[in-house]
Amino acid sequence: MMDYVDQKREMSQAYWDLWSPEVQEKIDRDIDRNRKADGVFTVVGISEGEEVVVEQVDHAFVFGAHIFNFDQLGSDECNQKYKGLYGDLFNSATIPFYWKTLELEEGRSRFEAEFRDTEEYWNKVPDPKSEPHWRRPATDPVVEFCEGKKIRLHGHALTWGSQNWQVPDWLTEKIPAEYRSGGRYELANSSLRNMDAFFDRFSPREIERMLPVFTWEINYHMCKRIFEIALRYKGRLQSWDVVNESATDYERGLMLEGEAICKSHYGLMPGDYDYRSFKIAESIFPGDVKLNINDYNLRQCYVDQVDSLVRRNCKVDIMGAQMHLFDPQQCLDIANGSIMRSPNEIWEVMARLSRANRPLHLSEVTITSPGDDMRGQAIQSVIARNHYRLWFSVKEMMGITWWNVVDDCGASGESSTSGLFFRNMHPKLAYWTLSDLINKEWKTSLRVRAGKNGNISFRGFRGRYRLLWIDAAGTEQVEHVNLG
Repeated sequence: MMDYVDQKREMSQAYWDLWSPEVQEKIDRDIDRNRKADGVFTVVGISEGEEVVVEQVDHAFVFGAHIFNFDQLGSDECNQKYKGLYGDLFNSATIPFYWKTLELEEGRSRFEAEFRDTEEYWNKVPDPKSEPHWRRPATDPVVEFCEGKKIRLHGHALTWGSQNWQVPDWLTEKIPAEYRSGGRYELANSSLRNMDAFFDRFSPREIERMLPVFTWEINYHMCKRIFEIALRYKGRLQSWDVVNESATDYERGLMLEGEAICKSHYGLMPGDYDYRSFKIAESIFPGDVKLNINDYNLRQCYVDQVDSLVRRNCKVDIMGAQMHLFDPQQCLDIANGSIMRSPNEIWEVMARLSRANRPLHLSEVTITSPGDDMRGQAIQSVIARNHYRLWFSVKEMMGITWWNVVDDCGASGESSTSGLFFRNMHPKLAYWTLSDLINKEWKTSLRVRAGKNGNISFRGFRGRYRLLWIDAAGTEQVEHVNLG
């Protein structure tokens, strides 16, 4: 396996001029300042001078990945390797609650597993990507699995305007047929993407008068969906993306207060849907559940949107940010010295988002391998290491979530080589790089001596720790503490 010294040689000098020793030193200083803490813990029954082994067992920081391919990788062996990552490399899993596939048929949500969700089913499917529920497992088994591994659970996503991935076909078909055919408004592939062909000439209130039943239906079903999910899972998931990828609608001034319909760039959506979704969610989820907003549009409009929601008394707990490098050429360009995703660019984006005064979650991260050969793997690995280090160092950052864990398991249009593993679950270089960071470099393990009154003092990465020592009778003692 190519070591990191050899991996670094695959990057140009122009790349290392951007990721210079001075940049690396700043990142190291910020990691020490922002991710570590000093702790003093009093342990009853321990003598002064007694040696204590301090072992970190979990991070306070979120190192996550989506778990969309649960039991879908074609063999029991691959599935077990995949599941083993959660609780080992990842302490958080993003669980898919995409409306289009969760409720394929109106009123029949796919919470409980059916035969088509089992390993036996997927192990025999010759073309898994052709299945409508590919990357969309039934949610109950995934939630139960994650609970068994005692990892953090994140739901994605309650409200989103995407006609391709979120809005069910049966809902769009509630638009009267006269507007979907016959020349008045052609609905292509049960999608609202051709809205400009007809509805764009009308105001939201005119559309509401034209489509009173549909207006009621789309608002009712959005509200019903949030209530149904919240009542089923209550506080079992620690956080949710309440609204996904809505900043562009906000930027274009499309989400108007008091309107029943939004002329979203996706198509027709409930009026003021970001605000309403948050108010519905906060009315039904337990108070300790974190409500997130999530977007790829990281311009000032996103900060302004969050500020607006907070001013309107919405419970926006965490601000999610997507940073995808889907195109292999992008990673080649970066290796050759492109300023795209340079340290200064990332710091600038993080500083802008931080002005919203909310914890930041790198909610969807993609770094593509430009090829399956060792050079392609090395480029992915080096970019991943430097990006993770910088992201981890940012004070406001609370977590990073890798998107597609396995090659050729992404959505249509996403790179087939952006995983940490090949399709057969053989690890790529980037996997070892992240594992070294998360499980070694950023996990504190040391030995200290007990002070007066049984005080144990140490500095380490924030998280949960196990303290071990041998008492006067020769018996091993254990105590768990939280640092940070």
